[in-house]
Amino acid sequence: MNLRCVVLADEPSLEEAMWAMPSSWPEFMLHDPIGNGYYAALDLFAEHVLVCFDETGDVVAKAFSVPFHLDGGDLPADGWDGVVRRGLAGRLPGGREPNAVSAVEIAVRPDMQGHGLSSQVLAALRDNARRLGYAELVAPVRPSGKTDPHQPMTEHAAAVRADGLPADPWLRVHVRAGGRIDRVASRSMVIPGTLEEWRAWTGLAFDRTCPVEVPGALTPVYCDVENGTAVYVEPNVWVRHRTGA
Repeated sequence: MNLRCVVLADEPSLEEAMWAMPSSWPEFMLHDPIGNGYYAALDLFAEHVLVCFDETGDVVAKAFSVPFHLDGGDLPADGWDGVVRRGLAGRLPGGREPNAVSAVEIAVRPDMQGHGLSSQVLAALRDNARRLGYAELVAPVRPSGKTDPHQPMTEHAAAVRADGLPADPWLRVHVRAGGRIDRVASRSMVIPGTLEEWRAWTGLAFDRTCPVEVPGALTPVYCDVENGTAVYVEPNVWVRHRTGA
């Protein structure tokens, strides 16, 4: 299946259909306070958003990226949250001029997953970064194959198959597309909440002070009953893609 990907800035009327596309994210992932600032200000980044259609004209995928200022050459430990925060700060008066661009999300409609569409969307996002003049697209990748919340992310990211490609399927998509695994972003996404909020998001009790394994989470969520809060700190894996710009 060949996708047609459109830049949201060129066709802003597509935004409603884009948001209507079903999501496969766990509920708790929708409550990152920094990330939600990006989506709330999406009109500032419409040149960096893609909406993708199949042959029938249905929206089957979408991709988001953000321009940001990168100090030096090292990608930041605060990963996803970090690039979003820097991207938003760059739009404020006196903000620093962006010199890099990062993927924020690549999503394929749940019923269309497993058909190789993610590689097409990734290629389109990289091509859009090139169109905008960026020599590199970076991505704080959330490895979809990590099922052991206690396994260190460094170990998971380094695991390879017999053919030398990453064992993780989403990292494998990036490497097959020419990406280079750079480093682990140890605190890429931080999601705090009250115990009541975490119970609503997960259906779990959150009634003891301890790490809690949550379905869909890459690491345990730390529950602090005495203070009525719980915090999830997710590591991601930085991947660099040259665009040819």
